[in-house]
Amino acid sequence: MDFRTEKDTMGEVRVPADKFWGAQTQRSLQNFRIGDVTMPEEIISAFASLKKACARANGMSGRISEEKSKLIQQVTDEILRGELSDNFPLSVFQTGSGTQTNMNINEVIAYRGNYIFGKKLLHPNDDVNACQSSNDTFPSAMNIAAVCAIENKLFPSIDKLINALKTLENDNPDVIKIGRTHLQDATPVKFCQEVSGWRGLLENSRDMIVLSLHKLRKLAIGGTAVGTGLNSPEDFDKKVCEELSVLLGTEFLPDENKFRALTGKEAFVFAHGALKALAANLMKIANDIRWLSSGPRCGLGELNIPENEPGSSIMPGKVNPTQCEAVTMVAVQVMGNDTAVGIAASQGNFELNVFMPVCAYNFLQSVNLLADAMISFCDNCVCGITVNEDKMKECLDRSLMLVTCLTPKIGYDKAAEAAKFAHKNGITLRESVVGQGLMSETEYDETVNPEKMV
Repeated sequence: MDFRTEKDTMGEVRVPADKFWGAQTQRSLQNFRIGDVTMPEEIISAFASLKKACARANGMSGRISEEKSKLIQQVTDEILRGELSDNFPLSVFQTGSGTQTNMNINEVIAYRGNYIFGKKLLHPNDDVNACQSSNDTFPSAMNIAAVCAIENKLFPSIDKLINALKTLENDNPDVIKIGRTHLQDATPVKFCQEVSGWRGLLENSRDMIVLSLHKLRKLAIGGTAVGTGLNSPEDFDKKVCEELSVLLGTEFLPDENKFRALTGKEAFVFAHGALKALAANLMKIANDIRWLSSGPRCGLGELNIPENEPGSSIMPGKVNPTQCEAVTMVAVQVMGNDTAVGIAASQGNFELNVFMPVCAYNFLQSVNLLADAMISFCDNCVCGITVNEDKMKECLDRSLMLVTCLTPKIGYDKAAEAAKFAHKNGITLRESVVGQGLMSETEYDETVNPEKMV
């Protein structure tokens, strides 16, 4: 491998000749060989958009020349197109401020820009990082990445699953089944009502996530090192946010309290709490579907789910609810990530939080896992669900909890005795009630009508 020599304030460093990063990136590579998890591409893209907006603002204010501003923007566009993706190799587990990733971006933009220009024009600190510090750019990039990931990936996925449940709901308007509480038989319910509950869980979760976006849209940019805005001109934060909003097609605003913005990560805790709520609801939905489809002969068997692949390496013909299992595993991971995000957010020491990379990594992993899992669950399971009406009717007819509708006529105690007698003697509820003289056959048939109970 060929190398070139680069300098920073600590001296000379050898850098791979085919890469555009500089000395500080190389030092981070050498000093933080921890795991194989690199900074998420969403953070790199968010940084590129942020640097582009900063270059525009600095060019308009005269802080850097128009020539430098355009060159920075040209390189950030290359980054956003994925053309320089192999130039961002740094570990998530680096400095807690994300300084090394900020400098990785700065160096790549400067060195790539100089390569395009044909001579040295851009300096990574003086030009690309003008009016900025890692302490306000990394938290801003975190927020930008979070908002964009939620709006561009999570919402389309959750909307697709909601629509699939609406279809399942609308396709089965009159199917009545037995309800279940405490895993025990309960009163009847329409299948479409049960599905509407699943749909409502997702719609509620979506609403909660929407609420959390408001705080994530507020950026720390302009706070520089400690929140005082030293080296950042007046209204720089407003100009950058205006440019970002245009570039990304979604609103970003300057955080009015930069001291809070640099050290506080409560917006991530709040937003990830909404993600955890979505994970909890997906866990419930997936578990309901796999229980209702259990069988095929010795389970509940009220639903049929797609048979996508063999389920066992030893039992021929076995098919398992694998999509449901994948969703529930994702839910567990998101719940674990929530702990990491919460603890990371608690580490705001004085004027800076120093757990930002791991906070951002876990948050974005949750968004991506939830989005991917919902698409997979929708395409490979929910869209293929069919109803086993015969099994639903069998369970409904056998249920003793139809006795509930008799309590207004014969009282709770006699109704309970009738249900217990039927269960103990293996007879139907009708046989028990009529046989004990509690109601006539005609009275029973007029009263116990599942269609009137839903």
